Amino acid sequence: MEHLPDAHQDLIAWLRLEQTPGVGNETARRLLARFGLPAQIFAASHAELSELVSPRLAKALLASPPGFQEQIDKTLAWQEQPGNLVLTLADAGYPRSLLEIPDPPLMLYVKGRAALLEAATVAVVGSRNATVQGIRNAEQFSASLSSAGLCISSGLAAGIDAAAHQGALTGAGSTIAVIGTGADIVYPARNRNLAHLIAEGGCIVSEYSLSTPALAPNFPRRNRIISGLAKGVLVVEAAAQSGSLITARMAAEQGREVFAIPGSIHSPLSKGCHQLIRQGAKLVESAQDILEELQFQSAVAIRQSQSQAGLMEQSETGLLKEISFDPVHMDMLASRTGMDIAGLTTELLNLELNGQLEALPGGYYRRLA
Repeated sequence: MEHLPDAHQDLIAWLRLEQTPGVGNETARRLLARFGLPAQIFAASHAELSELVSPRLAKALLASPPGFQEQIDKTLAWQEQPGNLVLTLADAGYPRSLLEIPDPPLMLYVKGRAALLEAATVAVVGSRNATVQGIRNAEQFSASLSSAGLCISSGLAAGIDAAAHQGALTGAGSTIAVIGTGADIVYPARNRNLAHLIAEGGCIVSEYSLSTPALAPNFPRRNRIISGLAKGVLVVEAAAQSGSLITARMAAEQGREVFAIPGSIHSPLSKGCHQLIRQGAKLVESAQDILEELQFQSAVAIRQSQSQAGLMEQSETGLLKEISFDPVHMDMLASRTGMDIAGLTTELLNLELNGQLEALPGGYYRRLA
């Protein structure tokens, strides 16, 4: 390894620390606090290491981890591919928001637009077995927030997560998928096409080494990253015992805002949201509620505010005149105006963010002002 560039040597030392059996994040941070960078940990003597860890673990630190050369080769080759990046706690590009949480990951394997890791972000999470309305809410809220300039983080799971990513990809804010496998694996397989879209227009992140399979304990752990990257977490649908509630709890512990969408008192998937609201989560009915609570105003929102009178006048002679105070379906609006669905969706989002109309379940809209 002597011929490798210094950056590769540094990465290999971080990989070795990550791969050493028995070394978790807490132990690694304790060693880093004492010795500095990983290379200095491995330059220490058994006696020096034994002052912080057990003699058995000190011995393991001074030995090459099992299968380590294969992991080195795989990681270096993966990082050479366009759009792939490995960040460590010592890198300038490591997201500052994760440095604030109690248990920041040692390493992040990033695929896609790494700059999104520093973007203003809201996490959107919920049930894998979501209702049709829950899917629509997740997609519409995420599209609205992304159009306002907020990035959406979620976990690439089926149901609410997938809908959140899909909605977010339609806006400028885009999306971050935090996964519980290696960054070279897509799980669940049904989200393969979505993962490719996120890698192109958004960002996929994992703290797990390449080729790590889908292991049950990894998914609750990755939730702290989903919330840690965000200013707040929106729970769309969740049962009383739900992984989404773990994310919400972690968000609260990290000092992030927690939002929840209320639902029917008869729906099992509303129980978790109602529980969060009783515990102090903010009840939200629109994306605007979240933007106002976070005091987030994008450049788009500022321009909208500055030209609100002009927009109102234009809207009166355009799309808004076709929308009454009684609900009207999107298909009817398309028929009345002759607009294509993509253009109509954009205009409706702008009017919703401007407080002029309200999106209702089932693709219906009604005028507010």
